[in-house]
Amino acid sequence: MTKIEFNTMVMRQASSLKMYALHFTHDADDANDLVQDTLLKAITYYNKFKEGTNLKGWLYTIMKNTFINNYRRFVKISSFVTKSDEISSANLVFSSTKNQGESKFVMDDIKLALSKLPEEYYVPFSMYFEGHKYHEIADYLAIPIGTVKTRIHVARKLLKKSLKPYDNGVKKPVYAELD
Repeated sequence: MTKIEFNTMVMRQASSLKMYALHFTHDADDANDLVQDTLLKAITYYNKFKEGTNLKGWLYTIMKNTFINNYRRFVKISSFVTKSDEISSANLVFSSTKNQGESKFVMDDIKLALSKLPEEYYVPFSMYFEGHKYHEIADYLAIPIGTVKTRIHVARKLLKKSLKPYDNGVKKPVYAELD
């Protein structure tokens, strides 16, 4: 079969392909685009078609795979792109770039808050933070397990109070703390 004969046979299937495309897209313009993509792929890869096989089935398979690939591409792109005119303030965090300077300031504040803890609270808290169990901390410090739990709890409260400006992830300006 020559390429011209093949192209003629493919073009005769365009109307049935359009009905099949509407089944996928539910929109006339999108269906026309899908038919066009399918016909283009079929004509481009005509040498892959084996004479004597079902041309209509081959075209339907191309259309189905084209639709699935386009849908996957659309979903992937849509998950990265916000399609609104204005970006909400909640999404600004994702759209802006951050440098490590802010993280360094936060870590410095955490280290400062930890250094201000009395040693009786710092040692059990840091051991617990490193993954030690309550009974291991109690054995190491030779104190009752209840005392270990209390000291860790108090250390958390003190740290929470020291790091209050980071309560909602946003450090409040110094002048806001004067109220």
